[in-house]
Amino acid sequence: MSMKRRRTVRMVVRESPTVEYKESVTPTFLKTVSAYANYGTGKIEFGVDDGGVAVGLSDPVAECLRIENMINDSLDPAPRYTLELDENRGTVTLTVYEGQDKPYRSKGKAYRRNDSATVEVDRFEYGRLTLEGSNLTFDALTSARQDLSFHTLEHKCIEHLGISELTSDIMRTLRLLGKDGYTNAAAILADNNEFPGIDCVRFGDTEDVLLDRETTTGLSAIEQVDRAVAMFARYYRYERIEGVERVQTDRIPLEAFREAVANALVHRTWDVQANVQVALYDDRVVVTSPGSLPAGLTTEQYLYGQISVLRNPIVAEVFLKLDYIEKFGTGIARIRRAYRDSINQPVFDIRGGVVAVALPVTDAFEGSGEEAQVLKALSGGRIMSRSEIEKQTGLSRARTLSALESLLSRNAIMKQGTGRATKYERA
Repeated sequence: MSMKRRRTVRMVVRESPTVEYKESVTPTFLKTVSAYANYGTGKIEFGVDDGGVAVGLSDPVAECLRIENMINDSLDPAPRYTLELDENRGTVTLTVYEGQDKPYRSKGKAYRRNDSATVEVDRFEYGRLTLEGSNLTFDALTSARQDLSFHTLEHKCIEHLGISELTSDIMRTLRLLGKDGYTNAAAILADNNEFPGIDCVRFGDTEDVLLDRETTTGLSAIEQVDRAVAMFARYYRYERIEGVERVQTDRIPLEAFREAVANALVHRTWDVQANVQVALYDDRVVVTSPGSLPAGLTTEQYLYGQISVLRNPIVAEVFLKLDYIEKFGTGIARIRRAYRDSINQPVFDIRGGVVAVALPVTDAFEGSGEEAQVLKALSGGRIMSRSEIEKQTGLSRARTLSALESLLSRNAIMKQGTGRATKYERA
C-alpha cells in the first residue's frame, strides 16, 4: 500500500472574521457559509490547519465537488460562492459572497462571525436579517401602538420646516404614517412610547460616586436629545469675562456632544431594551449606543469614510430635517471637526455589540510638553513632515521623533507615506 505524503507549507494569513481554516471537509463549515452570506464576504481554506499551515487534502478534486454538493443541499437559500482548487498545495478555497436574500440558514439556523469563531445569531438579530432580506428597516414597520401624540415633533417641525401644523400629509411625506398606520419611526418620535431612552449619569471621583442622574425613557427621541444637552450644559458650559462682556464657553464642544447623542439614537438598535448611556466625568463624556455597526459597514468606513449605512433611515431623515445631525455619513467628521484646534481628541470604540464615543474636555491635556507642541503644530488640519514640525516647534530631532511615536501609539495622530515622504496629521 502506498501512502501519499502530505505537503506542509507555511502560510502567512491567520484566521480572522473573514478567513477560516479547515484541515478537512466536515459539515461544521456550513455554519460559516451562513455567516459570510449573511454578514459579509469571507473565505474558508480547506486543507489548512488552525495555525495557518497548508497540510493538503487527500483528494482535493473530489472534496471540491463534495463541498459544492453540501452547500447546495444544506443552505437555504443557496448563497453565491466560488471554489478555487490549488493542486500544488492540495487545498480548496471557498469564497462565500454576502447576499441579499437574508437570512441564509444552515439547518434552519442563521450564523454570524464573532472574531475568528462562528456563532448562532439571537432572535433579535435573526429578525433584523429577515428585515434586511425584505429590504425593510425596523423603523419602517407599522407600530404596535397607534394611540400616539406628536406635540414635541410638531413644535420642532414648525420651528425648522416653516409649517403651521403637522398634518397627516406631512406625516406621510416624512414616512411616519403608512397605509396601515403609524410606523415605528413615528412611535420613536411620539410624545410617549414604549421604547428605551437615554441614561445620563454624572460621576464623581470614581464610578461608585453618582452626583447626578437623569433617565429619560418612553419619551420622544427629540426630547431625549434636548434633555441630554441640558444636563451637559449644567456641567460643561460656563461664562467667562472678556473685557465688559460675558462669553459662554464649553469645556467640551457642544456640537460634538449633540452629534454624538443624536447619532447614538439614529443608529441604535431600537428592538433591544437598553438605554443609550451618557457618562459624564470631570475630564470627558462617554456616549455609548447599544448595537454594533450596521451590517455592511466596516470600522474603517465608520471612522474615516463618507459612507453611512442607516439602520433607521426614517428617524435619521427627520433628525436631518430638524438639524440634529448633518448630512448622512458625516457625523464622525463633524465630531472631529469640532476638535480640530484641540490638543485632546475624541476616541471611538467599537466592540462587544456597542459603539462608544469618548469626548474629552478641551482645556486639559495629559501628555508631555513636546507632545502638546506637536499637536498644536498639526492643528487646523495641517499635514507636515518631521522636519517641518521641528521647524514649527523648535524641538530637536530626537524630541520630535519621541513625541511623534508617543502620539502615534495613542492614535492622536496619523502617519502617511514612508521614508522621506512621511508626513503626519491629526487623527
